[in-house]
Amino acid sequence: MRKSEILGLRWGDNVDLRAGFILLSQDMTKNGERKEIPINQTLRETLEGIPRHPTSPYVFHDPVTGNRYKDIKRSFKTALKKAEIRDFRFHNLRHCFASHLVMAGIDLATVKELMGHKDFKMTLRYAHLAPSHKVKAVDTLDNILTAKPTIQKLYNLREASNG
Repeated sequence: MRKSEILGLRWGDNVDLRAGFILLSQDMTKNGERKEIPINQTLRETLEGIPRHPTSPYVFHDPVTGNRYKDIKRSFKTALKKAEIRDFRFHNLRHCFASHLVMAGIDLATVKELMGHKDFKMTLRYAHLAPSHKVKAVDTLDNILTAKPTIQKLYNLREASNG
């Protein structure tokens, strides 16, 4: 998710822990399209651990006023410094997310949906990270073309059990 999408999250309206999704309306996304983000176990535990403000609907809010955070530059900079990470911006987290999905073998169509890209060209920037998908594709074709037909496999099984 983009930083603005994260900071604008509201309990109930956007975060549905029961269904396991974060729902972003068209007015919250850059491309103007509704987006559904599945909540995995790590995110669920993180969200469940965030204290709720008694009067604020926002997930990320000032604990005193309940107002939503507009930006987190100082906190993010401090976190990077403590982690000894340099030359990194919040938006790089999106690139890391997409890159790790592709390197794990997730198909580009799914990555496109999760990233909320309107144009497939944006997602194709990550295609070079998955050369193994080409190997898998030709291996699949090889297995199909060199495998014995099902009827031949059944015949060979009968011969072996009778023999």
